[in-house]
Amino acid sequence: MFSKTAKTAKEAKSPTKAADKADTLPAPNGDNGRKTPKVASLIAEHLTMEGSVVGDGELHLDGMIRGDVRVAKLTIGETGHVEGSIHAETVEVRGRIIGTVSAKQIRLYGTAYVDGDITHEQLSIETGAFFQGRSLKFQRPAAAAGPAGAAPLLAIADTAAKLKAESAG
Repeated sequence: MFSKTAKTAKEAKSPTKAADKADTLPAPNGDNGRKTPKVASLIAEHLTMEGSVVGDGELHLDGMIRGDVRVAKLTIGETGHVEGSIHAETVEVRGRIIGTVSAKQIRLYGTAYVDGDITHEQLSIETGAFFQGRSLKFQRPAAAAGPAGAAPLLAIADTAAKLKAESAG
């Protein structure tokens, strides 16, 4: 379709403007080889939302949400407030949460106020943060040595044997 021609010495030293434009223009399919970063959604300080917020992106909250939040990453600013449950991969809290939080990584900054249980893999709490509730670490199931379902059956048999021994003795 295209043929490559040899450039003269003068052409090699000073490329044409058309060639410069071709290097900077996006490809016809709209993909210029770079991924565009996703921008976080923002709920501003004087905005209150009632109802669930669900998405697979990032949310920065400076306002208030009365309802459940399920996003990939949640950042709650100092004026942010959530009354409901939160499920995310990552949660950073500078504001208030009244409700449960479940995330792989949770960070409570010094201005954070959390009243509710936190379920996590990693939890970081700075000095000055308020947290009232239970901290529950995710429990990853142990790999069973035998066939699928054998471990629970062995545990039931073991418990039954212990009960039998206690009642006999």
